[in-house]
Amino acid sequence: MTEPAARLELLTRAGCHLCVTAAETLGRIAAEAGVGTREVDVDADPELQAEYGDRVPVVLLDGREHSYFTVDVPRLRRDLGIS
Repeated sequence: MTEPAARLELLTRAGCHLCVTAAETLGRIAAEAGVGTREVDVDADPELQAEYGDRVPVVLLDGREHSYFTVDVPRLRRDLGIS
């Protein structure tokens, strides 16, 4: 069995307590929706660091910015089609 495609990405960095909380929340919602997630360290990519480094965590849905600092749970659930 293969993993579902990663529709959700979480842009993070080491030592970020908000990132840990966002990852837990995103994991629960992704499991409910049956979609894949992946975490990306912004500090490993200079372009990501320049664009998102001061706003982590950042949630991307299908490659587009969805929310930052916290997971906008009601909006994300709506956009993923779960209630």
